[in-house]
Amino acid sequence: MASNGPRPEVVAGQRLTLADVVRVARAGATVRLDPDGLERARASHALIMRLAASGAPLYGVTTGSGANRTIRIPPEELGAFQVHLVTSHCVGVGPPLPADVVRALMLVRAHGIAAGATGAHPMVAQLLVDLLNAGIHPIVPSQGSVGMADLAPMAHAALPLLGLGEVEHHGRRLPAREALAEAGLAPISLGPKDGLTLTSSNAASVGMGILVAADVRRLLAHADVAAALSLEGFCGNTSPLDPRAVDARPYSGHIAVARRVRALLQGSVLWDATNAGSVQDPLSFRCFPPVHGVSQDALCAVEETLAVELNAPGDNPLVIPEDEAVISNGNFHSGRLALHFDALALALCQQATLAANRIMRLMSPHHTSFPRYLTPRPGINCGFATLQKTFVGLVAEVRHLANPGSLDALPLAEGVEDHAAMTLLTIGKVGQIVERLQYVLACELLAAAQAVDLLGGPGNPARSEARLGDGTRAAYEAVREVAGFLDEDRILAPEVERVRDLVSSGELLARVDAVVPTGCRDVGGRS
Repeated sequence: MASNGPRPEVVAGQRLTLADVVRVARAGATVRLDPDGLERARASHALIMRLAASGAPLYGVTTGSGANRTIRIPPEELGAFQVHLVTSHCVGVGPPLPADVVRALMLVRAHGIAAGATGAHPMVAQLLVDLLNAGIHPIVPSQGSVGMADLAPMAHAALPLLGLGEVEHHGRRLPAREALAEAGLAPISLGPKDGLTLTSSNAASVGMGILVAADVRRLLAHADVAAALSLEGFCGNTSPLDPRAVDARPYSGHIAVARRVRALLQGSVLWDATNAGSVQDPLSFRCFPPVHGVSQDALCAVEETLAVELNAPGDNPLVIPEDEAVISNGNFHSGRLALHFDALALALCQQATLAANRIMRLMSPHHTSFPRYLTPRPGINCGFATLQKTFVGLVAEVRHLANPGSLDALPLAEGVEDHAAMTLLTIGKVGQIVERLQYVLACELLAAAQAVDLLGGPGNPARSEARLGDGTRAAYEAVREVAGFLDEDRILAPEVERVRDLVSSGELLARVDAVVPTGCRDVGGRS
C-alpha cells in the first residue's frame, strides 16, 4: 500500500463505489461510518434483541446453523454461540491473503453492517473501521471457502475483534490483542447475530473481486498498447480499425478498443495503405480488437455485478427494521459473480493466445521481412527464439486456469448445503491469470520494440520512432528505457521482469496517456 500522499475519506454505510474500495485497500484512505446508516443499524439490532428475548426461532441466533438449524439455543448461551460461530469456522488453510484483500473485505463487511440490514451491533462495524484506520490487518488464510458466504476467511478476519488470532501491523506479525492495545483499542463481546454477521458474508469474494477487476482493467489497457505496438512492428493493415467496419457490428467493447487503438496509432505511417505488409493480416493481428472487446464487455459485466453485491445486503437472515421483519433467504448466493468471473477468465485466455501468436508471427521470416527470431545475425544468435518457451508456457497456464471453477462443488452439511458457487476460487483464478498475462505482454512489448528497430535498421531507433504513432512511440520509448535493442544474445530474464514491472505498476500506461487521450487511464491498481 502507498503510505504517502492524500488519504481521502470513504464513508461506509452509504453507497460505495468500486473505486472507494480500491482507495481504502490500496491507497490507505481513511474510513468513517455514515450516521444515517448507523441509525438504521441500531434499529435492526434492537429488533434482533427483542425477537431473541421473546424466544422466536431465528436462524443462527436462537437456532443452530447449517444442519443444526433445528436445535434451539438456550437464552443464556446466545452470546457464547455467536463466539462459537466465529471460532468453529476458523478452518482456513494455505498462505495468508494479501493485506489489500484483507482491507477490502474488512471495508465491505463494515459497510454492510453500517447499512443496517444485518442486525449486528453497530460497534462491530466501528471496530472493523478502527482496525482499518489503524492499519491492523487480520491474518486470513487464503483457502477454505466454497463461495456461499465466505465462512472460513471471514471467521479468521473476525478473530481480532475478539482479541484472538494474529494480525499484521506496520510490517510486523503479532497477536491481535497486542496490536489492539498498541492502537488503544479493545476487543468486543458478541451478542445475538454478531458472530453470524461477521462470518456469513461474501465480503471476501466481493472485496477480492473488486481488486482483481481493477487489475484486469489496467491489464486490458496495456494489452491494447502492446497489440498496437506489434501492429506497428508488423507493418499491419489498419483496415480492421476502420470505424465503418467496427460499427457494422456494434459491440461496445469492440468499438471502445478500436477507438483506443486508433488513438494510439495517430500519426503512424500505417494509415498510409501502401505501407501495409499485406492486404489481410493473420487473425492474431486482424481480430484483436473484437477479441479484446469481448474481455472489455466481460469485465463490464463483472463490475456491474460487483457494484450490486457491494451495496446490496447478502445476509441471511435479512433484517428489515421498518417492517419488523427478519427474513431467511438465499441472497448470499454469489453464483452470478462466479459465472461472470469464469467468463472473464475465458475471454482473457483468448487474448493470451492472440498475443502469443502475434509474437510468433513477428519472429517468422515467412510473415515479415525480418531475420528469424528477430536477431540481426541468426545462427550464431538465438535472438528471441528461447523466449517462445516462456510465453508459451505462460499461455498454457492461463488456459488451465481458465477452466470454469463455478462447477466444482460437493454437497455439505448433510445435504442442507447441497450447492456452492465456488466464487472465491473463480476470482482467485482470474487474479493468477492477470499475473501471467503481465509477463506475456512484457514478451510482446519486447518483441514489438525489436521489430520496430529492425524496420528502421539495428541500432537506429531514431529512424524507427519517426514512423510510429504518438501512443505507440510513447510505449516504445518506455520499453527502451529498461530494455535495449537485442543485437547479440544476452540474459533476457531481467529485461522481461523490468518490462513486466512497467505493466504491473501502470507506468507504461501513464506514459502513453500523457501524450494520447486514449480513455485507458488507470482506475486504480496495485501500488
